This record gives sequence, structure tokens and C-alpha cells, in this order.
Amino acid sequence: MITSNGESDSREDAGLLPETRRALGHGLAVAQAEGRVPSAVAAVVRDGRTVWTGKRGGAVAAGGEEPEGGEPTPHTQYRIGSLTKTFVAVQVMRLRDAGLLDLADPLGRYLEVPAEAGEEPASATIAQLLSHSGGLAAEPRGPWWERTPGELRSEPADLFGERPVRHPAGRRHHYSNLGYALLGALVERLRGAPWSDVLREEVLRPLGMDRTTPLPEEPYARGWAVHPWADAVLPEPLCDTGRMAPAGQLWSTAADLCRFAAFLTAGDDRVLGAESLAEMRTPAVAPEASGWDQSYGLGMQLVRSGGRLLAGHTGSMPGFLAAVWTAPEERLASVVLANATAGLPVGGLAAELLDTVAEREPSLPPPWRPRSAADPELLALTGPWYWGPSGFALRLREGRALELVPLGGRGRASRFRPEADGTWTGLDGYYAGETLRVARDADGGVSHLDLGTFVFTRHPYDPQAPVPGGVDPEGWRAD
Repeated sequence: MITSNGESDSREDAGLLPETRRALGHGLAVAQAEGRVPSAVAAVVRDGRTVWTGKRGGAVAAGGEEPEGGEPTPHTQYRIGSLTKTFVAVQVMRLRDAGLLDLADPLGRYLEVPAEAGEEPASATIAQLLSHSGGLAAEPRGPWWERTPGELRSEPADLFGERPVRHPAGRRHHYSNLGYALLGALVERLRGAPWSDVLREEVLRPLGMDRTTPLPEEPYARGWAVHPWADAVLPEPLCDTGRMAPAGQLWSTAADLCRFAAFLTAGDDRVLGAESLAEMRTPAVAPEASGWDQSYGLGMQLVRSGGRLLAGHTGSMPGFLAAVWTAPEERLASVVLANATAGLPVGGLAAELLDTVAEREPSLPPPWRPRSAADPELLALTGPWYWGPSGFALRLREGRALELVPLGGRGRASRFRPEADGTWTGLDGYYAGETLRVARDADGGVSHLDLGTFVFTRHPYDPQAPVPGGVDPEGWRAD
């Protein structure tokens, strides 16, 4: 149950202090009033569980035209705009993980691009389309796709205007709704079904998101434009955008987006694992300025807020605003939905709600517990290793994974995934993608670690190990 002041008094909130819930409700109330939106719904997720929900505003449909249910609830649908892109990106990453494509593949390998569009759109890679770095135009051929029927763009060829490419591929981030329409067509081509049907079966159903749909289903909020100089509203048209739907078509609810946010935070092997989600959260194009506070990964926007890096997406369509932010390291996420074309800074509000919980009630670390039984051979690898004179510690993690950390706190750290051939692959940092091997001597004992040609030994410049360049036979000097 949601109270009139924008706070929820359900048992979902048992995990937050009353003062924190009050601060969240106050933040939502101020944002809705100052943003002048007919209604807004928000939520916070911690450790995969919704711990606060709130609403503010009057009827879901302004002007007295109330649909069934009247005021919004966590189960009221709002259009989520470009948040749809993150759903599409998850579908593409699933195709990659299933071996049906490589992110380095050019789009033209899978989709026919009309000759009049030129060769450049076809040569943009899947990764570049996901990260808006393929150089494609921001919008498809006119008129304004968000307010016109999708029949105007019934085929992929209808999407390309006179200049479909505006920048050299891979050079810079240039947001492209056109690019995501093509990714949706890619999903359809490789799965043999409409992208929205594939999304329902592969993503929405496993996550329990039964109120996320390509077209609205009651109860849903009506979309409004608010007059900039008067307290008056104008209804926005509701269009099925056809081929452009993967760029911003979906409708969802706060409750469903909390489930999606929990998935984006920790992963779900039924849909996409944590490792692939971490890849999506990695900046894919170099920021254009130093000290960046915004970037883009593979289908995820990245922002810095309150000293933490948030990943997720904002969205807007005529009549609607939406945002989902996640802070995976703190196992937190937030959701904001509103039914106005402009006015409410949903991304800022979602970040503020998340910051409020993180600062007032920092997440507790998971309790330490002994891991499953360790392989004695792997256990023998743990402890100090040296790259030349620099000390590192090798730690054994769950599932035969390894972690290398510098002993002095400065140096190249990385986590490593075990492979079937007995090697490990780096997951992050300098050694991401590099291979770690255990080298053995003629007697079968461990001689050294080979990490991308770097030799790690049990002692600094161990003369018994094949250190590149050799070790001076006189050894270390000292007075």
C-alpha cells in the first residue's frame, strides 16, 4: 500500500529506516512538484529486493479522464522509451554468448543494407551499434518517428535517410536510435521471430516481468505534455513505431523494472550471466574529455554520482520519462517513471534516491563463509608471487577462479576465469582477455606462472625460473 505522502508502508520497506523512507518520499515529492508532471512512481532495490516504493501526483490520466484504478501504483504501466535499448542489448549479448554472432562482426554479415545507404552502415560492427559508436545518424528518415505511425517505416530499408552515416565508425559516441532499430532487426533475423516475442520468451518471462509489453495494457498512464508557462496539459499521441520499436517502444511498471534492475545488478544465468553484464557496464568508447562523468557501454549508460559509478539507462517518449540506475558494487538500484514529455529530471532523481539509501544506510558486505573444498593443487598456487622485484598475491576464489593483487596496493590486479584446458583468462584490468598458465619443470613441480608472457616466480627474480633476459649469476648485491 502506498500512502498519500509518496511513501510505501508495505512490508517491502522493512529493510529501511523510517528516516530513510521519509527522505526518499520527500525527494520524490519535490521532484514531482518542481518538475510539474501529472504523476510519478519510484522504487529502490537492495540485494535483489524492493525495499521502497513511492508515488506522487494525482490521476494517472490528467484532466479528469481517469482509467481504471485512477492513481498510479507499482503495477501501473508507463512507456519507458530508450530503456528499451538495454533490453535489446541483453538480447544481442545472449546471441553472442550462444555463439550465433561475434561483437566484432559487421552488421552487413547478417542484414542486407540498401545500396543507396552506401557500404558504411553495413561495415559498422555489432559492438559499435550497441555502444552508439558506429557513426550512424541519430534518427531514421523522417518524419519524427516517435509521433508518427510505424507503417511509414515497415522495412529496414525505410530507416535510412540521405546521410545515414555522420561519423567514421569507432571514432566517437554518437547516440543513434537508427542503430538500435537495426539491432532489433538483427535479433529477428537470427531468432526467426519478432524481437518483442523473443524478448518475452527469453528475458521477460524468466525474470517474472509479465507487465512489460510492446503496447500498453490497462491500467496504464496516459502521456501528457505540460505547458511551459501555464498549469495546462496536452495529450500526446500514442503510436506503434514499427521498425523503430527497439529504440523506445516498451511499456513497463515500477514493479517489473525492479525485477529488471535486480537482474542488471547481479545477473541471472537463465537470461545473462554476471560476467556478460559486467562487460556491458564497461565504457566502450574513450570519453571525449578527461575526468568524465558520463560514458556508454554496450547498451548501458554510465554516470558518476555521489562518488560511485552507476549503470543503467534513461528513457523518454512523447508523454513519458523513465530511468533505471544500478550500483552493482553496493547491490543497489533505483527506478523512476513519470507521464510527461519533459520537466522531471528522471535520471537525476533516480541517482538521488540511490545515493540517499547508500549514504544513510550503506549496504552490508555479505557474511564471510568458508568456500567449498579446495583442490590441493590450486591451494598450493596461492600466496606470494613476484614479477621481477614486484610482489603480488594469488588468491583462490569459488569455482577454481583466481585473483591476482599487488602486495603494495599499487600495480596490475585482475580476476581470472578457469578454462577447460587448465588455463585461466583475465576478466578485468590490464590482463583482461590474457591467458594465465601454470608452467611446470621436468619433475612436474610448479616452475612459474606465465601471464601473457610475463613470468611470475616464487622469489624475486628467481634464478631457477626462466626469467626473460636471465638473472645475473652473482645474484642480489648488498653491503
